Amino acid sequence: MELFELGDRWLHFGAGVLWIGILYFFNWVNSAFAPTMDGETKKKVIPELMPRALFWFRWGAAYTWITGVLLMFLVYYHGYDGANLFDGQHAKPTGADWGPAFAGLFVGFLVYDILFKALAKQHAVAVVIWAGITVGYAYFLSSVQGFSDRATYIHVAALFGTAMAANVWMRIWPAQKRIITAIKNGDAPDGADAGLAGLRSKHNTYMSVPLLLFMVGVGQPAMFNYNPLATIGVVLVIGFLVTKALYGKAKTVPGF
Repeated sequence: MELFELGDRWLHFGAGVLWIGILYFFNWVNSAFAPTMDGETKKKVIPELMPRALFWFRWGAAYTWITGVLLMFLVYYHGYDGANLFDGQHAKPTGADWGPAFAGLFVGFLVYDILFKALAKQHAVAVVIWAGITVGYAYFLSSVQGFSDRATYIHVAALFGTAMAANVWMRIWPAQKRIITAIKNGDAPDGADAGLAGLRSKHNTYMSVPLLLFMVGVGQPAMFNYNPLATIGVVLVIGFLVTKALYGKAKTVPGF
């Protein structure tokens, strides 16, 4: 089981590097390059480049999520003493212990999806509400379910990861298929598809920054020096500002 967990963790991080790396390429490299192409160049480049990039992108997302869920079961839900899911010794976790938190990952994406559709013209409000929902989910884990700080951070990361993977397969990829087909046929892509794919990809980029810290930071003592809810709130704000600054920097990087 220890070797199996190690192998799954290796696959999880490897798939995550692939997925998030291409996500950053799309948002900070390709987003600045694509507008420099004329119509004929796009017709040649996009149908050859994007399907290849999106293949690795969407399967990287799928395998990151699948191996991540498996890792949660191995480390948190299957433990015989519950020491990782809760603080200290505990009876073996049951579905009642972790079921609501796990179901919350799927409910979270539905809420996120509905929220940003309903407040499409009030995007900043939707962002603040989504951040509040994230902290609320963490409160439920920590204060209601009694999860350890480590388990709380990992589940918040899983909440973001689930929303991001669902975005890839249910929103970004279908829209991109229609965009690529239109460009290949010499037609103008539907503006709604371009807007949806771009926005959800941007959401994924913003969510990826706190996700990465919550995933890898659980091994660092500094993550446990403060109240986890306060830490999550601070990380969300810092992550937002850092990502926003990187988007600004991406616009200024010149070609030759």
